[in-house]
Amino acid sequence: MRLVVQRVTAGSVTWNEAGEPRSATIGRGYVLLVGAASNDDEATIRKLADKVIDMRVFADEAGRMNLSLVDVHGSALIVSQFTLFADFSRGRRPSLLGAGDPKRAEELYLAFVQRFREREVETQTGSFGADMTVTIENDGPVTLVMSSDDWPTRV
Repeated sequence: MRLVVQRVTAGSVTWNEAGEPRSATIGRGYVLLVGAASNDDEATIRKLADKVIDMRVFADEAGRMNLSLVDVHGSALIVSQFTLFADFSRGRRPSLLGAGDPKRAEELYLAFVQRFREREVETQTGSFGADMTVTIENDGPVTLVMSSDDWPTRV
């Protein structure tokens, strides 16, 4: 699983579903771009979700990054993004073969979302596989990249 975690003052996602506009919005918290691979499993998903929920990147009274998402009663907007597995090692057009099988990736994505809800984090999502527009008001800016596997970034 690969994640881009952005600490935000606000975030939103919009898309069309069956010709109808849809949207989801959060205030303070995280916008997470999430990609799942075929070799990911529920234990990996749970570990990464808990790591994100518990990491301390929100400012305390002294201005130090010392508070978690739970501490600040923040929200999460979780958006699927298979392009996190793009491989540019063979030219200018990305290979996306490293992304998980769509059916399995959706199951893992939904398990990731469910873990946030189990931990009682207000959680919104986009629509898996949809063409979406994501708006991010990055706070800081603080952007963190996480992966459960080796993530070669060569080009």
